[in-house]
Amino acid sequence: MTNRLAQTQSLYLRKHAENPIDWWFWCDEALAKAKAENKPIFLSIGYSSCHWCTVMEGEAFSDLAVAAYLNANFLPIKVDREERPDIDSIYMQALQMMTGQGGWPLNIFLAPEDLVPFYGGTYFPLEPRYGRPGFLQVLQALRRYYDTEKQDLRSRQEAILEAIQQAAILPNTQPLNSALLRQGIETSTGIITGGDYGTKFPMIPYADLALRGWRFLPVWKDNFRYNLPESCTQRGIDLALGGIYDHVGGGFHRYTVDPTWTVPHFEKMLYDNGQIVEYLANLWSAGVKEPAFERAIALTVKWLQREMTAPEGYFYAAQDADSFIHPEEAEPEEGAFYVWSYSELENILTSEELTAIQAEFTVTPQGNFEGKNVLQRRQVGILSETVESALKKLFQVRYGSTVEELEIFPPARNNQEAKTQTWAGRIPAVTDTKMIVAWNSLMISGLARAAIVFQQNDYLDLAVRAANFILENQWVDGRFHRLNYDGKAAVMAQSEDYAQFIKALLDLHQASLVETLHVETLHVTSLHWLEKAIAVQTEFDELLWSVELGGYFNTAKDASQELIIRERSYMDNATPAANGVAIANLVRLALLTEDLTYLDRAEQGLQAFSSAMHQHPQACPSLFTAFDWYSHCTTIRTSQQQIETFLTQYLPAAVLTQADNLPDSSVGLVCKGLTCLAPAETLEKMQQQIQQSQMRGM
Repeated sequence: MTNRLAQTQSLYLRKHAENPIDWWFWCDEALAKAKAENKPIFLSIGYSSCHWCTVMEGEAFSDLAVAAYLNANFLPIKVDREERPDIDSIYMQALQMMTGQGGWPLNIFLAPEDLVPFYGGTYFPLEPRYGRPGFLQVLQALRRYYDTEKQDLRSRQEAILEAIQQAAILPNTQPLNSALLRQGIETSTGIITGGDYGTKFPMIPYADLALRGWRFLPVWKDNFRYNLPESCTQRGIDLALGGIYDHVGGGFHRYTVDPTWTVPHFEKMLYDNGQIVEYLANLWSAGVKEPAFERAIALTVKWLQREMTAPEGYFYAAQDADSFIHPEEAEPEEGAFYVWSYSELENILTSEELTAIQAEFTVTPQGNFEGKNVLQRRQVGILSETVESALKKLFQVRYGSTVEELEIFPPARNNQEAKTQTWAGRIPAVTDTKMIVAWNSLMISGLARAAIVFQQNDYLDLAVRAANFILENQWVDGRFHRLNYDGKAAVMAQSEDYAQFIKALLDLHQASLVETLHVETLHVTSLHWLEKAIAVQTEFDELLWSVELGGYFNTAKDASQELIIRERSYMDNATPAANGVAIANLVRLALLTEDLTYLDRAEQGLQAFSSAMHQHPQACPSLFTAFDWYSHCTTIRTSQQQIETFLTQYLPAAVLTQADNLPDSSVGLVCKGLTCLAPAETLEKMQQQIQQSQMRGM
């Protein structure tokens, strides 16, 4: 018998539909019921491809004794963090304040009258282990505490609420100057350079900021603490060569569980892939023309086309880490779709191919992951024809079809589909097919940049189709919406959706300036994308801008009545924080429209978060990226013939515009912020002006 989560659209929520727990989704009715019955709320937050969320669902949440006690003594609510990142952000912050750490599943207990938390944790095992108490013990102890320790509970809640509120109101503004920008760049470079934390995440917001700092080295000379070119290049090499990359099918996994980039946590998230594609394309345009980068991008786009693109043109959200080896299995196994036993490789490949694979990849009879092999490249460069042929054979075994023949690989939308459909190759991991605007936008930006750098029309075509789907389907009753489930928009858009989509539209504007990249069948000009960006920005400003504090709230006022606080996200996680992206967008819009109200708002936003930039530079690289845009914003006006010359270069704080009325003797005009230089009569002179503008004040 299923519970009420069976009626929801979220794959994550529906994974819990057969639990004996009487789950509610987050809604006014559930909150009112908890208050009326004086039941503390057990709030459990996760997402569909989360491994430990899946483990807890199969253990504690499927246990009858746990369910009986939880149903009788608590009001259990499930939230998909990908649907409601605003709820997740508030309670993740609370958990980190209470325990010093966070993660998913996020399990937290709230008082029903005010929704303020009083206890929390992540994964709770069914029985005591890993130094953690059993989940039933936790529930029993917390219900006793709630009933008998009211004074202590209230004191605890007051302290937590005060800390959350204080975190939302930042201290007085601090000066914004070149020394602060350098501090931010140096901090981010250090984060991607050193530190063995046992795991390795892409951390693209940090890598992106470090790459931006590369151009300042002639000014800083030997006074910079790190080798910036080496750090930025190494991040790209680790991503393109490591086990975090799927060398057979394309696409990047979420992170590796070791510091050597060898064994990944096998889920694939759209947001990682979009950011990594953009970063590798930028590295290439900065002069690091490593063939492994081009191959990684090309195969990732193939994966996107084959497995992650809906017929309507938008991109799916994620693929699970776990998959079934045989249909009769009760539970899927982590990485089963991706790893290879040595005996399999011996049977699939010729001896020549196996020898070639072992020379290029970390393949051994013992394996590097539970007796099997995750493919990790040993060196940069171009793979030999023998190795590429061997990888195509592995592709055919995995997918049951050749690379050339398989254009579309239909998703398994849940475990039942995965186990009951007939697959020509291995049983694939489940794909979460919902559309998330912010994540689609990250991929649109990555594709747009890679299209420019590698002159690939099909990359731009994919990006345009996804952007058009959002423009045509995500406004309901005049309001922007965050999600789409099979053609139906859902959940009001949040700040990250607005910010990332505006950035994507501006990136498409720049890509559409390249005449050779025009997607002719779509009849779309660069002006179209700019007009759409302006329209979305207007809605963003009206609904989420904080007039009193500066910066953008996570949610609109009419979509956040039940939240204990309205946050303004500025700390980066796996994705850039909304305010950093939004402020950079404002600078770009000011340059492209010559409307200085955008620049005024950008300055207000930077001032609003300046104290955080001074005190916690390690937390907010995207704010420093925005500050770089503000400090070094440059407009390059040139003819259609010369636009491609500059767009394919790495000019991180510049926008291009087509100028048809230049003096006959000039090739272009460079404007440093609000001041234009003399028209350049040669490309060499124009390059000098651009370089000087991009480094001014440092």
